[in-house]
Amino acid sequence: MTEEEVTVGAGTSHPLKGLLTLPAHPSHPVPSVVLVQGSGASDRDETVLGYKPFRDIAYSLAKQGIAVLRYDKRTYSYPEQFTGAAAATINVKDEVVDDAVAAANLLKADQRMDSAHVYLAGHSLGGMLAPRIDSEGGNFAGLILLAGSPRTLWEIMYDQNMAAIHSLPDADPVKAQAATAVNAELAKAKALAGMTLEQAKTAPGVFKMPAYYFKEMDMHNTAELARKLTKPVLVLQGGDDIQVYPATDFSLWKEVLKGDAAASFKLYPGLNHFFVNYEGKDAGTAAEYNTPGMVDGQVLSDMGQWILGQQ
Repeated sequence: MTEEEVTVGAGTSHPLKGLLTLPAHPSHPVPSVVLVQGSGASDRDETVLGYKPFRDIAYSLAKQGIAVLRYDKRTYSYPEQFTGAAAATINVKDEVVDDAVAAANLLKADQRMDSAHVYLAGHSLGGMLAPRIDSEGGNFAGLILLAGSPRTLWEIMYDQNMAAIHSLPDADPVKAQAATAVNAELAKAKALAGMTLEQAKTAPGVFKMPAYYFKEMDMHNTAELARKLTKPVLVLQGGDDIQVYPATDFSLWKEVLKGDAAASFKLYPGLNHFFVNYEGKDAGTAAEYNTPGMVDGQVLSDMGQWILGQQ
C-alpha cells in the first residue's frame, strides 16, 4: 500500500488537500472509490473524537486492491467562505457536491484507475447526497451509502433532538420547554416548502442553521433521485446508530429501492453511526465516540467484496 498527496479542485478558488491510497504494485488499472464525509467541517479522515473512519476504510480497501481518494472538506479548509454574509446562502452544492464531482473526475483522469469502475462511498450526509452527486456529474459505477438517509436533514435533526429530550427525567423542568422549542424549529422547517429559494435567504434559521441551506437541499429530493438510479447501490447501516435510525432510515431505503435488483442492504447489529463496535458504559450516547475505535472488519470486507464483485 502506498499513499500520494493530491489536490482536488486544482485551479479553482478552493483547492482541497487530499490523499490517494493505492494498492501495492498494481499490474493493471484498479477500481477506485471517492469517500464523502458527513456533516460539519471534516478532515480527510473524517476524524471525530477517537475515530478516523475514512482512514480505516482507505487502508483496508487498498489492501484489497482498491484505490481510495479522501480529502479535506471545503468547510474544513476554507471556513471563512461559509461565515459572515456568506453564511446566509451556504448550501450543500458548494459544501459537498461539487468537490465530490471534482474528486471523481480526478480519479477518472488517472490512467492507473479503471475509469469505468469509480465508486462513491458516502457516510451520513455524504450518503444522503450520494444520488445527487452522481446525477450532477459524478457518474459513478456504483454507490455505497453508509448510515445515510432518504429523509430530509431537518427531519433527522428533529428526531435527534427529540430523542435527547425523551432521555431527560420527566421531573426535569427543562424537558417540556425543550420539546416546545424543538417543535417550533420543526414548524419553521415545514414552512420552507411554501417558500422560494430567494425567500429562504431571509427566513428565520432552522436548528441554528440558515433556512436557505435546508431549502436548497430539499429541492433535490434524495428518494426521488435514488429511484432513478440505474446502477448498483449498497446500503449499510449500524444497528446501534443513534444518529440515523435502523428502524426508520434503513427501512425507508428498502422501501425507496424496492424492486431494484441492483440494490443490496446490510444491517450490522452492535455497530454505531461510525460502524464501530462499542460496549462500554457510554453505549447509546455520543460520549462513546470519545473511546478510540476502528471501523468493523466485516464492514470493510463487505465493501471491498462488493466493489470487486462489480468488475
